[in-house]
Amino acid sequence: MKTFARTALAGMLALGAVSTAAYADGLKDMKDVKISFVVHGSASDPYWSVVKRGVDDAAALTGAQIDYYNPQVFDVVEQARLLDAAIAAQPDGIAVSIADANAMKAGVEKAVAAGIPVIVLDSGEDPGYEFGANGYVGTVSEYDSGVKAGKLLAKNGILKVICINHEVGNVSLDQRCDGLNDGLKDAGGGTDVVAVTPDPADITRRTEAYLSSHPDVQAVFAMGAGAANPLIPYFKDHELFGKIGLYTFDISPEVLDSIIAGEMGFGMDAQQYLMGFLPALYLVEMATNGIMPINSTYTGPLFVDTPEKATAILTLAKQGIR
Repeated sequence: MKTFARTALAGMLALGAVSTAAYADGLKDMKDVKISFVVHGSASDPYWSVVKRGVDDAAALTGAQIDYYNPQVFDVVEQARLLDAAIAAQPDGIAVSIADANAMKAGVEKAVAAGIPVIVLDSGEDPGYEFGANGYVGTVSEYDSGVKAGKLLAKNGILKVICINHEVGNVSLDQRCDGLNDGLKDAGGGTDVVAVTPDPADITRRTEAYLSSHPDVQAVFAMGAGAANPLIPYFKDHELFGKIGLYTFDISPEVLDSIIAGEMGFGMDAQQYLMGFLPALYLVEMATNGIMPINSTYTGPLFVDTPEKATAILTLAKQGIR
């Protein structure tokens, strides 16, 4: 079973599972371990700020040196360059997201060839294993997650949906929308894609333009909280709630507040804090104890679809943990 024992791992680390006795050949004290995260998400994206919080908490727990690298804007070429730089520093482990397999293939294979343990996070589970990665931490297939969402919408009679893609070129977002489309298909529904940039003004402008020329659209589905957040005030200002559904992959405090208010239909929680926290723990354990889970760790998705569920996790979301 593809699962994990988070409590046991955290307990080992917190209690100092590695003793003060001499270490086995090649193993290190936690404070001497160096780990690099190289991700595609920009620092301004609310989704990735939660991943970063998980990384920071793991660093505080273990005492290991954990560096976090990301492009300023979505740019897989820049991410590949950052990965090369991380490999050159010869860390004890690398955690990397793979939004574009072609762009990241050479770098991941280079790290593996150099004997550096690699864990893929957030996106790229299948290509990661093909390139030689040791594990994956993230949601179950993005495509399957989209299918689940599509079937849920179809069950409620929502068939004409648009996908708001704020990171064009991110294969994971394409897979989300493809799955959503196929989940609607059996009921006669489907999706169209509205390509936008991460700029909030561009997101609302392009969404408004599409809705104006396609009055039959029943729901807008953001492919991430970064696209959903600016759409919430847009829907309010134009009195669209109750007329057109608004849904999103991933959550944010803004999304949760909207669900609590009875506006948005649901957000899909990837529990991305674990995508930062767990790879760090796994790689530190590999460097200090020589142990590593041998399969994928799935963190979601969870459907946050009621005010009660949203209220239960809102405080954690505001703390940057959910």
